[in-house]
Amino acid sequence: MSEAAPPRRPVPGDLLHVTRAASVQFVRPVLFRVIRVHDDWHTYHGWLWLDGYQMGANGDAVKRRSLYVRPAGLRWLNSTARTSAPPRPPVTRTT
Repeated sequence: MSEAAPPRRPVPGDLLHVTRAASVQFVRPVLFRVIRVHDDWHTYHGWLWLDGYQMGANGDAVKRRSLYVRPAGLRWLNSTARTSAPPRPPVTRTT
């Protein structure tokens, strides 16, 4: 009998679709850009803390958040590890 592979872990730069599959608090799914995975914070087995930004419909960060989630329930929309696209240029705002 073989064991299932462990769930994939997010890395900074990943864009995630976070739903109830990741945590019951997400009745309404959110888009989330990971900026940090807290490996040093103690959690229950199979859970982890993420820092990042909740993304708006237009792709802009709207709120900084810390999320407590099960990686097995996350859905990756893109990944820095899988893409070779250049970084976006900085936004210049005019008044």
